[in-house]
Amino acid sequence: MAFAPKTSSSSSLSSALQAAQSPPLLLRRMSSTATPRRRYDAAVVVTTTTTARAAAAAVTVPAAPPQAPAPAPVPPKQAAAPAERRSRPVSDTMAALMAKGKTAFIPYITAGDPDLATTAEALRLLDGCGADVIELGVPCSDPYIDGPIIQASVARALASGTTMDAVLEMLREVTPELSCPVVLLSYYKPIMSRSLAEMKEAGVHGLIVPDLPYVAAHSLWSEAKNNNLELVLLTTPAIPEDRMKEITKASEGFVYLVSVNGVTGPRANVNPRVESLIQEVKKVTNKPVAVGFGISKPEHVKQ
Repeated sequence: MAFAPKTSSSSSLSSALQAAQSPPLLLRRMSSTATPRRRYDAAVVVTTTTTARAAAAAVTVPAAPPQAPAPAPVPPKQAAAPAERRSRPVSDTMAALMAKGKTAFIPYITAGDPDLATTAEALRLLDGCGADVIELGVPCSDPYIDGPIIQASVARALASGTTMDAVLEMLREVTPELSCPVVLLSYYKPIMSRSLAEMKEAGVHGLIVPDLPYVAAHSLWSEAKNNNLELVLLTTPAIPEDRMKEITKASEGFVYLVSVNGVTGPRANVNPRVESLIQEVKKVTNKPVAVGFGISKPEHVKQ
């Protein structure tokens, strides 16, 4: 299946995405500058003919009819770069932002909602809008940690026939075009349904597995390390400081701070404890911290 860019405008695509995934793309706490798009200047070659004339017997040979302008040349399709050279690792991306004193923009979308062709366009659009890292959710039949909005999104994706194999096929085509890393966010069962080597080959840079307890994470962490994938670990408001220290030490790319106890989904306001929670994490690590769960509006990001 081809996932070539569509000819629709960014604004119409954005509207379509908002209609397909309600509410609009869920945001993690973060921001950045847009990545400029490439433009091709096509040269139009016009071929003209010289009128031939015969001097003998004062007979004029009619000129050949003018040729139509040749079509503009089509820019060659950019060759896919090797998987290890596509964009930068998550840790390098976050470190570069920290060095500049910037925060990161990390949007989330569900793969296959409403279909994978739309997901491919969404990835291109988010990359062009300046996403620093993209969380791509792989649908699972029992998304029990998610709230009703993402559960409905996952149900639509599964109804459209989305599988891990199909997601990886789409990523193999799209990730060479992206300048930001893609992190797969899914439950343990879908993640383990395919080899991590396949995910790396498809251009994936990292993994987030919210239902994987830290005490059981060592095996996946080692396998991810062997395949040059960064495993992002989660910490929550209920985790004691000594365990938080272990989690932040093992987490790669950034530390995922769950802002609330409960399922995903929008809240009217950000948990007032978020700032103190960030400070608690910062006491035990100097790694970047991303706040998730309930961050759904620009006002939340600014806060």
